[in-house]
Amino acid sequence: MQTLVKLQELYNYSIIPLIVFLILVIFLTIYLFLLKKIKVNKALDNKKMKKIPEKNIRDLPVIKNKYLNKLDLIKQKYEDGNIELREAYQLISENIRLFVFEVTNITTQNYSLSEIKKLDMPILYELIKEYYEPEFASKPIGDFMASLEKARSVIDKWN
Repeated sequence: MQTLVKLQELYNYSIIPLIVFLILVIFLTIYLFLLKKIKVNKALDNKKMKKIPEKNIRDLPVIKNKYLNKLDLIKQKYEDGNIELREAYQLISENIRLFVFEVTNITTQNYSLSEIKKLDMPILYELIKEYYEPEFASKPIGDFMASLEKARSVIDKWN
């Protein structure tokens, strides 16, 4: 059976709008990536640690005595068996961090070990690093008296 209706030619879409759309998507992706990278870099710059301010230099001898006395109390509690090794290390770490906070106004009691390293205070970093293992190990092992003496000498020599 023959029909008189002719079929229409296939409709050809222009490829130019598709190319323009893809170019826009690529540029938008690059723009968003760079924008995010810039924000991350600004956040890191803002997060860099401050230089150590000179806060309580006049009160330094008083502050030193206060924290040396606290270390003596920790030593006494440990020797009497009132606290275990882990708790003793935690208390030493807390006291040395609070000492640094009181002297410099840097909230080291809130800092992790990596943040303390960024402070450019190698003595404090080494002390806290030494305390980390006995503080957080499942079975704490450490030379408590040697660690206590290191903390005392850091406080004594702080200027």
